[in-house]
Amino acid sequence: MRSSFVRKLAGYLFAIVFILAGWQVTALIVDNAVLPGPFDAIPMVGTYFGDLWPAFLVSLYRVVAAMLIGTVLAIPLGLMCGRSPRVDAVFAPVLYFLYPLPKVVLLPVLVVLMGLADAPKITLIALTIFFQVLVTVRDAAQGVPEESVMSMRSLGAGRFDIYRHVIVPATLPELFTALRISSGTAVAILFFAESLAGSTGLGYFIVDAWALLAYPKMFAGIIAMALLGVVLYEVFDVAERRLTRWRARERA
Repeated sequence: MRSSFVRKLAGYLFAIVFILAGWQVTALIVDNAVLPGPFDAIPMVGTYFGDLWPAFLVSLYRVVAAMLIGTVLAIPLGLMCGRSPRVDAVFAPVLYFLYPLPKVVLLPVLVVLMGLADAPKITLIALTIFFQVLVTVRDAAQGVPEESVMSMRSLGAGRFDIYRHVIVPATLPELFTALRISSGTAVAILFFAESLAGSTGLGYFIVDAWALLAYPKMFAGIIAMALLGVVLYEVFDVAERRLTRWRARERA
Protein backbone atom coordinates (compact mmCIF):
# COMPACT_ATOMS: atom_id res chain seq x y z
CA MET A 1 0.00 0.00 0.00
CA ARG A 2 2.77 2.44 0.95
CA SER A 3 4.80 1.65 -2.19
CA SER A 4 1.70 2.23 -4.31
CA PHE A 5 1.17 5.64 -2.66
CA VAL A 6 4.82 6.58 -3.22
CA ARG A 7 4.61 5.60 -6.90
CA LYS A 8 1.44 7.62 -7.36
CA LEU A 9 2.96 10.64 -5.60
CA ALA A 10 6.06 10.37 -7.78
CA GLY A 11 3.84 10.23 -10.84
CA TYR A 12 2.00 13.37 -9.78
CA LEU A 13 5.26 15.22 -9.14
CA PHE A 14 6.59 14.20 -12.55
CA ALA A 15 3.36 15.34 -14.22
CA ILE A 16 3.49 18.73 -12.49
CA VAL A 17 7.15 19.28 -13.43
CA PHE A 18 6.49 18.17 -17.01
CA ILE A 19 3.49 20.51 -17.40
CA LEU A 20 5.29 23.48 -15.85
CA ALA A 21 8.35 22.91 -18.00
CA GLY A 22 6.27 22.64 -21.16
CA TRP A 23 4.33 25.76 -20.19
CA GLN A 24 7.54 27.73 -19.54
CA VAL A 25 9.13 26.66 -22.82
CA THR A 26 5.97 27.54 -24.75
CA ALA A 27 5.81 30.95 -23.06
CA LEU A 28 9.43 31.65 -24.00
CA ILE A 29 8.80 30.64 -27.61
CA VAL A 30 5.60 32.68 -27.95
CA ASP A 31 7.10 35.66 -26.06
CA ASN A 32 3.78 37.47 -25.71
CA ALA A 33 2.05 39.02 -22.70
CA VAL A 34 -1.06 36.95 -23.45
CA LEU A 35 0.86 33.82 -22.38
CA PRO A 36 2.81 34.49 -19.20
CA GLY A 37 5.09 31.80 -17.83
CA PRO A 38 3.96 29.65 -14.89
CA PHE A 39 6.17 31.51 -12.41
CA ASP A 40 4.44 34.75 -13.39
CA ALA A 41 0.90 33.34 -13.64
CA ILE A 42 0.67 31.06 -10.58
CA PRO A 43 1.33 33.85 -8.00
CA MET A 44 -1.65 35.69 -9.52
CA VAL A 45 -3.94 33.10 -7.92
CA GLY A 46 -2.94 34.50 -4.54
CA THR A 47 -3.16 38.08 -5.77
CA TYR A 48 -6.76 37.67 -6.95
CA PHE A 49 -7.79 35.08 -4.39
CA GLY A 50 -10.40 37.39 -2.87
CA ASP A 51 -12.28 37.45 -6.19
CA LEU A 52 -11.39 33.92 -7.28
CA TRP A 53 -12.64 32.02 -4.24
CA PRO A 54 -16.32 33.13 -4.48
CA ALA A 55 -16.25 32.49 -8.25
CA PHE A 56 -14.73 29.04 -7.64
CA LEU A 57 -17.46 28.13 -5.14
CA VAL A 58 -20.21 29.24 -7.53
CA SER A 59 -18.76 27.19 -10.38
CA LEU A 60 -18.20 24.19 -8.10
CA TYR A 61 -21.82 24.29 -6.96
CA ARG A 62 -23.11 24.46 -10.52
CA VAL A 63 -21.03 21.61 -11.89
CA VAL A 64 -21.56 19.31 -8.88
CA ALA A 65 -25.31 19.91 -8.85
CA ALA A 66 -25.52 19.29 -12.60
CA MET A 67 -23.45 16.10 -12.51
CA LEU A 68 -25.47 14.80 -9.57
CA ILE A 69 -28.79 15.45 -11.31
CA GLY A 70 -27.67 14.03 -14.65
CA THR A 71 -26.14 10.90 -13.08
CA VAL A 72 -29.04 10.12 -10.74
CA LEU A 73 -31.51 10.34 -13.61
CA ALA A 74 -29.36 8.40 -16.08
CA ILE A 75 -28.34 5.36 -14.01
CA PRO A 76 -31.77 3.74 -13.50
CA LEU A 77 -32.84 4.35 -17.08
CA GLY A 78 -29.52 3.02 -18.37
CA LEU A 79 -29.88 -0.14 -16.28
CA MET A 80 -33.43 -0.69 -17.52
CA CYS A 81 -32.44 -0.17 -21.15
CA GLY A 82 -29.48 -2.49 -20.75
CA ARG A 83 -31.41 -5.34 -19.15
CA SER A 84 -34.84 -5.02 -20.78
CA PRO A 85 -35.08 -5.43 -24.57
CA ARG A 86 -38.58 -3.93 -24.52
CA VAL A 87 -37.49 -0.77 -22.72
CA ASP A 88 -34.43 -0.52 -24.93
CA ALA A 89 -36.55 -0.85 -28.06
CA VAL A 90 -38.49 2.23 -26.95
CA PHE A 91 -35.59 4.43 -25.87
CA ALA A 92 -32.77 3.32 -28.21
CA PRO A 93 -34.10 5.27 -31.24
CA VAL A 94 -34.44 8.36 -29.03
CA LEU A 95 -30.82 7.98 -27.92
CA TYR A 96 -29.59 7.62 -31.48
CA PHE A 97 -31.15 10.95 -32.39
CA LEU A 98 -30.48 12.98 -29.24
CA TYR A 99 -27.05 11.72 -28.10
CA PRO A 100 -25.07 13.18 -31.07
CA LEU A 101 -26.81 16.55 -30.68
CA PRO A 102 -24.34 19.07 -29.18
CA LYS A 103 -26.22 20.20 -26.10
CA VAL A 104 -24.43 23.57 -25.96
CA VAL A 105 -26.62 24.80 -28.83
CA LEU A 106 -29.54 24.73 -26.39
CA LEU A 107 -28.04 27.45 -24.19
CA PRO A 108 -29.95 30.35 -25.86
CA VAL A 109 -33.23 28.44 -25.47
CA LEU A 110 -32.52 27.64 -21.82
CA VAL A 111 -31.57 31.26 -21.08
CA VAL A 112 -34.83 32.51 -22.58
CA LEU A 113 -36.83 29.96 -20.60
CA MET A 114 -34.93 30.10 -17.29
CA GLY A 115 -33.13 33.44 -17.19
CA LEU A 116 -29.47 34.14 -16.44
CA ALA A 117 -29.21 32.55 -12.99
CA ASP A 118 -27.96 29.05 -12.15
CA ALA A 119 -30.83 27.06 -13.69
CA PRO A 120 -29.86 27.19 -17.40
CA LYS A 121 -26.21 26.41 -16.70
CA ILE A 122 -27.02 23.47 -14.43
CA THR A 123 -29.61 22.16 -16.87
CA LEU A 124 -27.23 22.37 -19.83
CA ILE A 125 -24.49 20.44 -18.02
CA ALA A 126 -26.98 17.94 -16.57
CA LEU A 127 -28.34 17.18 -20.06
CA THR A 128 -24.87 16.45 -21.37
CA ILE A 129 -23.93 14.26 -18.41
CA PHE A 130 -27.28 12.47 -18.56
CA PHE A 131 -26.76 11.17 -22.09
CA GLN A 132 -23.09 10.28 -21.57
CA VAL A 133 -23.83 8.29 -18.42
CA LEU A 134 -26.99 6.76 -19.87
CA VAL A 135 -25.26 5.35 -22.94
CA THR A 136 -22.32 4.04 -20.89
CA VAL A 137 -24.47 2.34 -18.24
CA ARG A 138 -26.79 0.88 -20.89
CA ASP A 139 -23.90 -0.67 -22.82
CA ALA A 140 -22.24 -1.94 -19.63
CA ALA A 141 -25.48 -3.54 -18.41
CA GLN A 142 -25.98 -5.22 -21.77
CA GLY A 143 -22.48 -6.66 -21.53
CA VAL A 144 -23.04 -8.49 -18.24
CA PRO A 145 -22.56 -12.23 -18.93
CA GLU A 146 -25.82 -14.15 -18.79
CA GLU A 147 -23.96 -16.97 -17.00
CA SER A 148 -23.52 -14.71 -13.98
CA VAL A 149 -27.21 -13.85 -13.94
CA MET A 150 -28.26 -17.49 -14.32
CA SER A 151 -25.93 -18.51 -11.50
CA MET A 152 -27.62 -16.07 -9.15
CA ARG A 153 -31.07 -17.24 -10.24
CA SER A 154 -30.12 -20.85 -9.63
CA LEU A 155 -29.34 -19.87 -6.04
CA GLY A 156 -32.82 -18.42 -5.64
CA ALA A 157 -31.92 -14.74 -6.05
CA GLY A 158 -34.68 -12.36 -7.02
CA ARG A 159 -34.48 -9.47 -9.46
CA PHE A 160 -33.39 -6.98 -6.79
CA ASP A 161 -30.59 -9.30 -5.61
CA ILE A 162 -29.39 -9.81 -9.18
CA TYR A 163 -29.18 -6.07 -9.74
CA ARG A 164 -27.52 -5.49 -6.38
CA HIS A 165 -24.92 -8.25 -6.56
CA VAL A 166 -24.34 -8.68 -10.32
CA ILE A 167 -25.61 -5.91 -12.61
CA VAL A 168 -24.68 -2.83 -10.57
CA PRO A 169 -21.17 -4.02 -9.55
CA ALA A 170 -20.46 -5.01 -13.17
CA THR A 171 -21.41 -1.55 -14.45
CA LEU A 172 -19.56 0.49 -11.78
CA PRO A 173 -16.13 0.57 -13.52
CA GLU A 174 -17.66 1.83 -16.77
CA LEU A 175 -19.83 4.30 -14.85
CA PHE A 176 -16.83 5.87 -13.11
CA THR A 177 -14.91 5.97 -16.38
CA ALA A 178 -17.81 7.89 -17.90
CA LEU A 179 -17.92 10.23 -14.90
CA ARG A 180 -14.20 10.97 -15.07
CA ILE A 181 -14.46 11.75 -18.77
CA SER A 182 -17.66 13.72 -18.25
CA SER A 183 -16.04 15.87 -15.54
CA GLY A 184 -13.83 17.49 -18.17
CA THR A 185 -16.80 17.95 -20.49
CA ALA A 186 -18.83 19.45 -17.65
CA VAL A 187 -16.15 22.03 -16.83
CA ALA A 188 -15.82 22.96 -20.51
CA ILE A 189 -19.57 23.50 -20.83
CA LEU A 190 -19.56 25.41 -17.56
CA PHE A 191 -16.97 27.83 -18.95
CA PHE A 192 -19.02 28.27 -22.14
CA ALA A 193 -22.25 28.92 -20.24
CA GLU A 194 -20.75 31.25 -17.62
CA SER A 195 -18.83 33.28 -20.18
CA LEU A 196 -21.84 33.83 -22.45
CA ALA A 197 -24.78 33.90 -20.07
CA GLY A 198 -24.04 35.25 -16.64
CA SER A 199 -22.01 37.54 -14.43
CA THR A 200 -20.66 35.09 -11.85
CA GLY A 201 -18.41 32.04 -11.78
CA LEU A 202 -14.96 31.27 -13.12
CA GLY A 203 -16.04 31.45 -16.76
CA TYR A 204 -17.20 35.03 -16.34
CA PHE A 205 -14.07 35.84 -14.31
CA ILE A 206 -11.82 34.64 -17.15
CA VAL A 207 -13.71 36.36 -19.97
CA ASP A 208 -14.02 39.61 -18.03
CA ALA A 209 -10.26 39.68 -17.44
CA TRP A 210 -9.65 38.85 -21.10
CA ALA A 211 -11.89 41.74 -22.21
CA LEU A 212 -9.89 44.09 -20.00
CA LEU A 213 -6.58 42.71 -21.37
CA ALA A 214 -5.70 41.73 -17.79
CA TYR A 215 -3.84 38.60 -18.82
CA PRO A 216 -2.31 37.73 -15.42
CA LYS A 217 -5.80 37.90 -13.89
CA MET A 218 -7.15 35.84 -16.77
CA PHE A 219 -4.58 33.11 -16.14
CA ALA A 220 -5.43 33.10 -12.45
CA GLY A 221 -8.98 32.18 -13.49
CA ILE A 222 -7.71 29.59 -15.95
CA ILE A 223 -5.61 27.94 -13.24
CA ALA A 224 -8.60 27.93 -10.87
CA MET A 225 -10.82 26.31 -13.50
CA ALA A 226 -8.13 23.72 -14.22
CA LEU A 227 -7.98 22.94 -10.50
CA LEU A 228 -11.76 22.53 -10.49
CA GLY A 229 -11.49 19.90 -13.22
CA VAL A 230 -8.63 18.12 -11.44
CA VAL A 231 -10.56 18.02 -8.15
CA LEU A 232 -13.63 16.49 -9.82
CA TYR A 233 -11.51 13.92 -11.65
CA GLU A 234 -9.68 12.91 -8.48
CA VAL A 235 -12.91 12.61 -6.49
CA PHE A 236 -14.30 10.13 -9.02
CA ASP A 237 -10.99 8.29 -9.15
CA VAL A 238 -10.92 7.86 -5.36
CA ALA A 239 -14.60 6.86 -5.28
CA GLU A 240 -13.98 4.21 -7.94
CA ARG A 241 -11.09 2.70 -5.99
CA ARG A 242 -13.18 2.60 -2.81
CA LEU A 243 -16.30 1.12 -4.43
CA THR A 244 -14.57 -1.35 -6.76
CA ARG A 245 -11.88 -2.79 -4.49
CA TRP A 246 -12.55 -6.22 -5.98
CA ARG A 247 -10.95 -5.00 -9.23
CA ALA A 248 -7.67 -4.31 -7.41
CA ARG A 249 -7.77 -7.82 -5.95
CA GLU A 250 -8.39 -9.28 -9.41
CA ARG A 251 -5.40 -7.39 -10.85
CA ALA A 252 -3.23 -8.56 -7.95
